[in-house]
Amino acid sequence: MLPLVPMTKTELHRLVDALPDESLPAAAILLRRAQDPVAARLDAAPYDDEELTDEDLRAVREARSEPSVAWSEAEAELNAG
Repeated sequence: MLPLVPMTKTELHRLVDALPDESLPAAAILLRRAQDPVAARLDAAPYDDEELTDEDLRAVREARSEPSVAWSEAEAELNAG
């Protein structure tokens, strides 16, 4: 993972202006993700390369076996409050 380097908007504009046309779709995806503060923080988080423990694997299996909620239901509940 590349280290986070402080950058001004002017410097970022220069990088975007220097992109070849074929790189624009990929750059647009990344910039749109960067507008979401949660996605940006997740994208900037260091990669966790630790092996999963038996406890981790049990927790994953347990979570996958639980009944799921449709996004439309979750969204309606979030919007109701």
